Amino acid sequence: MTSLLTLSTLVCVFCIAIGQLLFKKAASTLPETLSLMALLTNGWLIASLALYGLTTLGWVWILRHAPLHLAYPFMGLAFLIVLHLAYPFMGLAFLIVPTLAWLFLGEPLHWRTLAGGALIMAGVALASTS
Repeated sequence: MTSLLTLSTLVCVFCIAIGQLLFKKAASTLPETLSLMALLTNGWLIASLALYGLTTLGWVWILRHAPLHLAYPFMGLAFLIVLHLAYPFMGLAFLIVPTLAWLFLGEPLHWRTLAGGALIMAGVALASTS
């Protein structure tokens, strides 16, 4: 990956992490009884959805220029930024996504990818325990 692509990927990871914090803030400010109006007027929720939308557009640009099996592992950095929101099952994505990219997109699936995914999953599991 080029320097620009790597930097863009890191910006996307950072924005995803910030989006997670905004989603958590939105969830904590919602009333006990949910209503459509409460969702539509929740500024934290609107901000998180807007950030996720823009980040998704950036991610699509990244995936146009980089194979998924190279770009996706960067998402593991988001768990370092938002550690308290990480749950062990979230690490599964680092095994599932490369496997699906191999099955459906014909991307290579190396033992290093699987080993790295397993290590990320173990790290997320370890970091999310109290």
